[in-house]
This record gives sequence, structure tokens and C-alpha cells, in this order.
Amino acid sequence: MLGAKLHRKYKGFRDRSIDTAASDRTPRGLEEPAAPTQRSQRCRCPSGAPSPTEKPPHRFPVTKTKLNATDNCLQEGSHVALINGLPDEISILCLARVPRRYHHILRCVSRKWRALLCSEEWHYHRQKNNMEETWIYVMCRANLKGNLCYVLDPDPANRSWKLIQPIPSPCSKKDGMSVEALGKKLYLLGGCSWQEDATDEVYCYDASANKWDVASSMPTARCFFVSASLDDKLYISSGLGLRSTAPNSWDIYHSDSDSWISHKNPLHNHDIIKLIALEGKLCTIHKSWDGFFAYAGIYDPASATWQGIDNEIALSTYGPTVVVEGVLYMLQETSGMRLMKWQEERKKWVAIGRLSSHLTRPPCHLVAIGRSIYVIGQRLSTVVIDVDEAAKVEGLMVSSSFSPRFDCDHTIISCNTITI
Repeated sequence: MLGAKLHRKYKGFRDRSIDTAASDRTPRGLEEPAAPTQRSQRCRCPSGAPSPTEKPPHRFPVTKTKLNATDNCLQEGSHVALINGLPDEISILCLARVPRRYHHILRCVSRKWRALLCSEEWHYHRQKNNMEETWIYVMCRANLKGNLCYVLDPDPANRSWKLIQPIPSPCSKKDGMSVEALGKKLYLLGGCSWQEDATDEVYCYDASANKWDVASSMPTARCFFVSASLDDKLYISSGLGLRSTAPNSWDIYHSDSDSWISHKNPLHNHDIIKLIALEGKLCTIHKSWDGFFAYAGIYDPASATWQGIDNEIALSTYGPTVVVEGVLYMLQETSGMRLMKWQEERKKWVAIGRLSSHLTRPPCHLVAIGRSIYVIGQRLSTVVIDVDEAAKVEGLMVSSSFSPRFDCDHTIISCNTITI
């Protein structure tokens, strides 16, 4: 009886649970619609158009305007400032005051800065603001490495010899070359070697761009000839060449057009052993047929005429010469190391003083920067003489000297200066 009662009670409880679960179900299709979300409440609009309550999408109009402006600049020729925020005129004035020893860094900033340092405008501002600096370039021959070119910054705080860009390989083993400076360029002219006869090749080194380039060839192949630079022109004559007419020709190079003009030697005598540019003219030094007597003449490029002068100046064959502000100086190496000065009024050489034989290694070469004469001997030994100070003291001249910070056995070929 008790089991039957429990069974009926459990059956009634189960039936109620099933009815309750069934009542909770809603037939498919009769569900109540879900509460509308915020997005479903917006009205549907045509595709691509925002609804009245929707914020229009951001189309980046500012960026589009910038791109259009950039395209227009590129089409019309854009201008990029040297220094952002400054006019180019002010930027050039600032950059022109940078010391020359940092110019190699300026060339690395941008192509526009590199082009500026090679322009005439740059040199004009350097000269106008008295910021020009003169460096010394020495071509020398090393026993094992061939021909090398060194540069010297004369500033006492940075005074040391440094090797510049390697010279072109055709010139590395040549002998009998002539080296001249014209403007901001250094020219290597002619030459020969054991495997090659005299050549007409010309190479130039642009000190502003720090690179070598090929220049117009000489009309006549030469080696072991004389040369001089005067008024933006190079004058060459004499020497040995492939043709018998080489000693009788006079070749002139025009730097502005990179061209040569060749004509017959205007001098009565062709045995020129030295050319000196002096007061807008060329002083020619000759030797007689026996080699014991020297004489001189003056060639005027304006009138293309030559005339003989007092032979006393021909004693400049006894040593290297240099012109300091229109005055000719010579380092006499035959009887000690004496600095001589040419006095035009008296037509004679006057001794200024002597150099210590322990400071120089002859044969030497001379260059001048301002009122100072640099005596550069073998192995790049260098002595600096102040002309004004040297004239005040008789006997041994007061001078300063220094040697390279590296071991070298170089023989000096030529010395030149370039001002930038």
C-alpha cells in the first residue's frame, strides 16, 4: 500500500515537471522578437551613404591636400632648403664659416650640400668673408708604392701630412710628369715610364670634390718638360716628346673651356730649363749649349713677345724659387742652405739668412702661404720661415720645423698650393 502511494506521488510530480517544461517552450515561428539593438534602430540607407545618426567616415582631406601640393612642386621644380627654416642666403653664410678641415663631412650630408661645396658661389662667399684657407699639396715618389699625393693643413693645431685620394693608376708609375695648380684643381701633365713613351694624358684633382678626373689631352706628348700657371692658364714647353717638334712648340691650356692652343715657340731660344710666373709675365731661364752659363728672358703673354733681361736673375737655377707677394725668393743649395731675395731695383740677389742643415733634407721645394715660406725636403721634412721675422735677424734664421708622423722614404716631385 505504501509503495503504491509513493508510485502515484512520484508519477504526479513527474507529470507536473514535464508540463512546466513544455509550457516554457514556444513553438518555432512564435518567438517574441528580440529587443532591438542600437544598430538595428538606425534606418537603412542606400549603400555607401551614412545614416542620419551615423558619423561620416574620415576621408583624410589634409593628407590629400599635402600630396597634391607635393605633386605640383615636383612638376614645377621643387626647392629644397639647405637648412630647414632658413633662407639659402643665410644658410650659405653659415656654412661658409665652417673650417676647411670639416668640408669632407659637409659633403656627406646631402647631394645639395655636396654640389654647393663644388660651386663658384661657395668660393665667392668664402673669399668675401675672408674665410679662405690655403693647403699644400705635394706629389712624391715612394720606392715601393709609386707616386703618391699628400696634403698639409698649415694650421699649427692640425699640422700634419695626410694622404689624399689615390692618383689614377696610369700616373702611379710615371716619371717626368709636370704638376701644376690652377684655381681649385691640381693637374698632372704628361710623363713617361719604362714601358711607355711620352704621353699627352692630363689628369686633374678637384680639391672641392676630393676626386680625380680626366682633362683634355695636351696637343704634344711630352715628358721632362717645364710648366707654369699664370692667369687661369697653363704654359708648357721644351722637354722630350715623340715628335722632333715638341721642344719648339708652346702649348697653352685654358681652364675655363678645358682646351689647349698650340703654336710655335715665340722665344728665340728653345732650351728652357725653368719657368717662373712673376708680375703677370713669365720669366724664362735658359742654359747655354755647354751647360755652364745661364741667361734669362721675359715673355709677355699679352703681346706674345719675348726679350732678354739681365742674366743675374738666371742664378735661380741654383735652387728652388717661390714668389711672395710679387717678390722672388730662392733657396740656394750649392753653398749651404741660404735664403736669397731678388731686388728688382738693384738687379741682384741679396742673402736673407741661413737655414740649419739639420732641419732640411735637400733637394727641397718651396711654396708660400701669406708671408710664410714652407721649405719641404725629402721624406716630407718641413721648415716654416716667416719672411718678416727672418729679415730682422742676421745669420741663422728663426724658423719652425716638423716631420710627418709616419715613416717614409719619399722623394719630392713637386709642391703646390690650393686655396678654398
